[in-house]
Amino acid sequence: MPSRSFWDVRVVMVEKKIRGVSAAALSRFAGRAQRAAGLRGRVSILVTGSTELRRLNRRYRRKDKATDVLSFPASGNGVAGDIAISADVAAKNAQRFGHSAAAEVKVLILHGLLHLAGFDHDDARDHGQMSRQEEKLRRRLGLPGSLIERSREGRGRGRLARVHTA
Repeated sequence: MPSRSFWDVRVVMVEKKIRGVSAAALSRFAGRAQRAAGLRGRVSILVTGSTELRRLNRRYRRKDKATDVLSFPASGNGVAGDIAISADVAAKNAQRFGHSAAAEVKVLILHGLLHLAGFDHDDARDHGQMSRQEEKLRRRLGLPGSLIERSREGRGRGRLARVHTA
């Protein structure tokens, strides 16, 4: 097994504050989630506002709208990739689903990490594999309902923005 430091190298930047969320706490959680997902390499996580997520989504996915989380896989060299999270969308979703904003940001981190690990929730290619993995890890990490689970439940009722890898 790789040394603990190999798994624990990550950078968390919180540009937009959310109650109950600190860079240190998110870094600890991200380390646990990264190990649980079996993802090796450095991960950078940015928690920012919807304006920045909209800009990134427009630039890298050609979609001119804010979203909750984006994942940017790296090409290797000990780097797994980057994750960008909208604090604004996380806070709204937390309220909508009845849990804390801190728990919502953790759900988004887990989802982003799974994308960095190579999972894709497009059912035509994935056959539910990411959904099953996310559900298993969500339970192990003590998180509320997964993003994929909620997007399926929300069809026809203002579904959540889908998360994509840029």
